[in-house]
Amino acid sequence: MARKAIATESAKSFAQSIEQTASERYLLRLYISGMTPAATRAIANLKKICEEHLAGRYDLEIVDVYQQPVLAKDEQILAAPTLIKKLPLPLRRLIGDMSNKDRVLLGLDLRPKEAR
Repeated sequence: MARKAIATESAKSFAQSIEQTASERYLLRLYISGMTPAATRAIANLKKICEEHLAGRYDLEIVDVYQQPVLAKDEQILAAPTLIKKLPLPLRRLIGDMSNKDRVLLGLDLRPKEAR
């Protein structure tokens, strides 16, 4: 009987964590180096993913490392484009043009719609 209670509690905590994730606000910062083709692709790909999976629950800040080098230095940006997921924790970094949707979703702690 105790085993059944533990399984029920586990299921409840899992459901609560899914519910919490669905209501959390995402704070994302994308570092680019000018309006290069890779930067343009990264912006478009990321906006598409965010609108599809985080509509109304995200803030995306785009930082050009040439215009704001201090921010890039503070975040220790070594390559661009680099996406930093600041919130919800844990902090995550993704490098590239964000074209691998599954990788981006995994980095944002989201699952593809088919897997839900």
